[in-house]
Amino acid sequence: MMEKRPKVLAILGSTGSIGRNALEVVRANPGKFSVAALAAGNNIELVKEQVREFGPSFVSVATKEAADGLRAALPRSVKVGYGVDGAIQAATIEGAEMVLSAISGAAGLVPTMAAIEAGKDIALANKETLVLAGPLVMEEVARRAVKLLPVDSEHSAVFQSLAGHRNSDIKRIILTASGGPFLNTPIEALQTVTVAEALKHPRWKMGKRISIDSATLVNKGLEVIEASYLFGLPPSKISVVIHPQSVVHSMVEYIDGSIVAQMSNPDMKGPIAYALSYPERIDAGTPPLDLFGLTLEFTAPDLKRFPCLGLSYDALTMGGTATAVLNAADEVAVEMFLKGLLPFTEIYRVLSGVLSRHSPAPVRSVEDVLEADAWARDEARGLIKCLN
Repeated sequence: MMEKRPKVLAILGSTGSIGRNALEVVRANPGKFSVAALAAGNNIELVKEQVREFGPSFVSVATKEAADGLRAALPRSVKVGYGVDGAIQAATIEGAEMVLSAISGAAGLVPTMAAIEAGKDIALANKETLVLAGPLVMEEVARRAVKLLPVDSEHSAVFQSLAGHRNSDIKRIILTASGGPFLNTPIEALQTVTVAEALKHPRWKMGKRISIDSATLVNKGLEVIEASYLFGLPPSKISVVIHPQSVVHSMVEYIDGSIVAQMSNPDMKGPIAYALSYPERIDAGTPPLDLFGLTLEFTAPDLKRFPCLGLSYDALTMGGTATAVLNAADEVAVEMFLKGLLPFTEIYRVLSGVLSRHSPAPVRSVEDVLEADAWARDEARGLIKCLN
């Protein structure tokens, strides 16, 4: 019997939380994967370590200066790129079968689309790709006949809970949310929360933007948008529940009253390993779930505490470029909050203000998305100046 050859990967966002976890999965499963390309940001020392351990033939970083320094420190056999063009080159590198899309924010859209157009299967950790251009992306996925496998723990859970069932039997999908660090904070106290408090997520270790989005529940709203495009469901068939233990990662309710859920300890290596190895299951290196003494709580989200969640449903209903505009406004608002230039509760005012000023247009190309994204960023910055 012939030994199965390793699956060849390209990893976009290799120095971020998802990228590092993905390389841990590769490390824990010798012989199952090889790495052809890495795309990273500015953590040059970590990139050097990753290149030495995993041996990609191409690596890209954020800037020309970083690329020049990295090039001097690596063997000549390793080609080095930078910026958007470098990320695209990593995403489309010859020989890679699957691309892990984990570049944070709107910056992940262009290289992910390039990978799809190149016929690569996608392990999608960058939810903004679908939030910005869901119909366009899913149309291209179908046209190229590639696999798009979700890495977000919630969407991976839904994907697993749908296995073996008919879409026509779905009553709704239920995305779970931990509630973040301010689930039990008095609402009036939210006006004065600090950046450090907002970054302190009770269950997950994540990047700064996604941590703030989890505190406002914007992240869950973006996941609602992602789920709608990924699974082809209207907003009315997507619910959100607060589940502080983060053990049930999401559920599917069927028309006969049955609910199928996926459960595991809160560790991103599980959904990453599932996407990279699908349809096989491999050792993700996560501890087994101890069911004894386990308490599971579920409550409806309080939209007075989490008003941004409702905006995501509004944007999804508006359609077209509205979801891209919501995401862009959020990226600007979170950046200003992290810099201490915007109070936590004003994030909602920025998002709702920008969305209310937008007239959605159809998404026919990536350029349509980028134009709406740029407009929303300008509007958000102008609105923040007024608020200050």
